[in-house]
Amino acid sequence: MIKEAIATGATVEEAKENACKELGVETYDDRIDFEIIEMQQKKMLGLFGGRPAKVRVILKQDACQAAEDFIRNIINCMELKDITLSTKEEDNNITINIEGDDVGFIIGRRGETMDALQYLATLAANRIDSSYKRVVINTGDYREKREKTLESLGRRLAIKAAKTGRKSNLEPMNPYERRIIHTAVQKVNGATSWSEGENMNRHVVIGPDGKRENRGRGGRRPYNGGRGRSSKPKQNSPAPNPDRKPLNEGAGMGLYGRIDK
Repeated sequence: MIKEAIATGATVEEAKENACKELGVETYDDRIDFEIIEMQQKKMLGLFGGRPAKVRVILKQDACQAAEDFIRNIINCMELKDITLSTKEEDNNITINIEGDDVGFIIGRRGETMDALQYLATLAANRIDSSYKRVVINTGDYREKREKTLESLGRRLAIKAAKTGRKSNLEPMNPYERRIIHTAVQKVNGATSWSEGENMNRHVVIGPDGKRENRGRGGRRPYNGGRGRSSKPKQNSPAPNPDRKPLNEGAGMGLYGRIDK
């Protein structure tokens, strides 16, 4: 993607600086080229005629730089100090790591602010060309810790469902985090998981696997199999996954999957 700005100034250098300010870059940036449209002309006798210099500055931008510039602008608008960015691109994956004393404002509650920034940075990156880029924003090892927390939660509730025959509803999560839960649950025999809700309210439900004979403490009968209870399955019960494979939510994609222009 190429962006350009045309500006004037008393001299060519001043016109160049003015055009760079419009683009939000410095005059020494390696990504810019500039073209002199008109040279400055002095006034005759210091009174008549004369004209300022006019310069066109062209900014060549790639997807990686677009994502980083977007995040940097957001951080500046938030007036956060002592924040550093390090960006790495491998194949179609762009990773932006954020470090500093105020990263808590960027993470937000349970990573919601960081997830939103990642979504918007992905939009910014994929406006550059037709190839899709996956953007991941992290700070320290937050995402790794979050993944371990979700795995532990999914495993613990799956064991509970297998023992008690009761289901648990989790808080709304994005597709990437729901997949972590599904993967953890599918490693526990006697439990299964599925997603319910729409859009921002979509969440994971963990319950007993209806195809397995499972007795809890005290020799309880399987869930919905007790005396006096109807053996007819609930209409909303999900079909069990006989191959014990994790549900394919967010596989190989970012937090919100592919974003088309």
